[in-house]
Amino acid sequence: MGNQIPTTISFNLPDGQEVTIETGKLATQAHGSVVVKIGKTMLFCSVVSAAEPKPGQGFFPLSVDYQEKFGAIGRIPGNFFKRETRLNDYEILTSRLVDRAIRPLFPDGYMNETQVIINLISADEETMPDAYAALAASAALAVSNIVFDGPLSEVRVAKIDGEYVINPGRTALANASLELIVAATKDNVMMVEGEAKECSEIEVIEAIKVAHEAIIVQCDAQIALAEKVGEKATVKRELVPAEENEELKKAIEEIAKAGILEVAQGELDKVARKDGFKAVKTEMEEKLVEKFGEEYMEENGHFVSGYFDKLKKATIRLMMLDESKRLDGRKFDEVRPIWVEVDYLPSAHGSAIFNRGETQALTSLTLGSKMDQQMVDTALVSGYDKFILHYNFPALSVGEIKPMRGPGRREVGHANLAGRSLRQVLPEDHAYTIRIVSDILESNGSSSMATVCAGSMALMDAGVPIKSAVSGIAMGMVAEGDRIAVLSDILGDEDALGDMDFKVTGTENGITACQMDIKIDGLPYETLEKALNQAKEGRLHILNEMKKAITAPNEDFKPHAPRIESIIIEKDFIGAVIGPGGKIIQELQAKTGTIITIEEKDGKGHVNISSNDKVALEAAKDAILKIAHVPEIGNEYEGIARSLMPYGVFVDFAGKSGLLHISEISHSRVEKVEDVFKEGDKVKVKILDIDSRSGKIKLSRKALMPKPERKEKSDS
Repeated sequence: MGNQIPTTISFNLPDGQEVTIETGKLATQAHGSVVVKIGKTMLFCSVVSAAEPKPGQGFFPLSVDYQEKFGAIGRIPGNFFKRETRLNDYEILTSRLVDRAIRPLFPDGYMNETQVIINLISADEETMPDAYAALAASAALAVSNIVFDGPLSEVRVAKIDGEYVINPGRTALANASLELIVAATKDNVMMVEGEAKECSEIEVIEAIKVAHEAIIVQCDAQIALAEKVGEKATVKRELVPAEENEELKKAIEEIAKAGILEVAQGELDKVARKDGFKAVKTEMEEKLVEKFGEEYMEENGHFVSGYFDKLKKATIRLMMLDESKRLDGRKFDEVRPIWVEVDYLPSAHGSAIFNRGETQALTSLTLGSKMDQQMVDTALVSGYDKFILHYNFPALSVGEIKPMRGPGRREVGHANLAGRSLRQVLPEDHAYTIRIVSDILESNGSSSMATVCAGSMALMDAGVPIKSAVSGIAMGMVAEGDRIAVLSDILGDEDALGDMDFKVTGTENGITACQMDIKIDGLPYETLEKALNQAKEGRLHILNEMKKAITAPNEDFKPHAPRIESIIIEKDFIGAVIGPGGKIIQELQAKTGTIITIEEKDGKGHVNISSNDKVALEAAKDAILKIAHVPEIGNEYEGIARSLMPYGVFVDFAGKSGLLHISEISHSRVEKVEDVFKEGDKVKVKILDIDSRSGKIKLSRKALMPKPERKEKSDS
């Protein structure tokens, strides 16, 4: 029996690299499956969707999981189990990129449980697989009978040496000044996420346009593949329309619309607004029972919450467009009141509070040594990271009670966005490991942006010499026909009812990161440009508010922060500092209470010494400098007489040892070494010579002593 021959389609990236999508060879019992190939890199994706929705299902149960197989690159996992376990942060972030892109394209009301699994099954070190994950997911849906308003694709676009490049390799990407992941259908941009080294707003728009051109080619390839597959892919499942009750919907609008509008116009805070809508809904439910009777409402009550929420959303959106007024009374481009504070936590190495409206972030910063670096161990990347940012969103921030189970995917995503925003301004050769923890203590929208602001101030409070302060703002949009309102600093409610969630972070000089999710079709680039420019105004306003607490990094670290002294020694001395089996460096750390790390870089030994005790740090530094000291002819030292011999004495100095010959002890004749020295005596010596082959050092004492006067000799 021969090999199974798959159905394939190929296209080329702008640089000429070929991408192939195949189906029909692997996982044929899945509802859709494909393999995407780029050189040696292969991504396998399957999609399965239940035939029927679960009874009473109130949301679309979509799960997307991206996982990299270590065998794809010829590695065995480094964990105890020696197998792939829970998704790491990188895999979670890639899963989120795909989820956010495909979720809006499933039909409204589709409640069938759906699972998308993407595995990296072969890889090379240069190809970045995350740029192809959404292509694989969309292609798997395209060759299935699942109803999906695609295809779509994602690409990475980077600006390298002034040129926009689609899906660059890992090495080239290291030199990028701008890097975005863009998801789009043939007609509409769906999602944007990325980072930049203080780029302009127009550069972001140009990058998105370049990305969209490449995506259109990838969408056409998926359409062609589905046509090759035939009826299995082109004939989709019949989507059973959701059951409706027009009579009840009309009654809900008649009874509740006025009350919803009154609450929406009330300029209330979050809690009062929530209570107001709850009261309107309760009153409406009572009137519905009066109107239709209890038996009718028992049969049709499941429609009520959905119809009420849709009415509330539509009513508030029209109010905003009609009255140019927001739920809390602000203008469209107005930022909520801000108060800030630094140095709030006395024992932290840096801290800040950022409070904007009803959103509050308390951020602490800790400085550590190289030993505190975070290990990164993924299939394609193995190393360490000196910058760590953790984001926590406890239920208390929204007045709720939930068990604490560790960070979820949303928290990982928000931490990543804030972290990449701040990473752009960190000093390049900073010796410290930096950990920032942002605890959201109040939330009403834009908590990730509050983390950016608080994190920036905590860095400055800690004395980390960042290039510039960074702030962030979340933008929203409401669009009905030709009427469009772009909203600055959105509330949580505005995020839920709006058509766009666009987060932008940056300095006074430019953008450092962005994240955009678009919920409507056909967003014009002119509107996107308006949103970016309005975001810039808001970002600069927030930076000015932050300056009320701190304007520049403190000149020094806190007194209780660890100090790191960096010294460079010759490569040949690395082994001497470490000692056999690490004996010397371990003894030195135990004696001084310091943390000492050494790494070879650029042919030199780079030594970092960390301690809260300045005296201990200096003692460790002096000890290492003695070991790594390179003596030169003519240098003078104070040494210790160690071994007395008939022909001289061996003297220890600056971690070295040399011979002080009996003839070099004094200008006058010395009969016995013991007449002048005993072991342990201090002695000042000068280097006369260093043997180029053996390295033996010849010392002199008399060279440092005044010569006898010749007059005495001539008068005798």
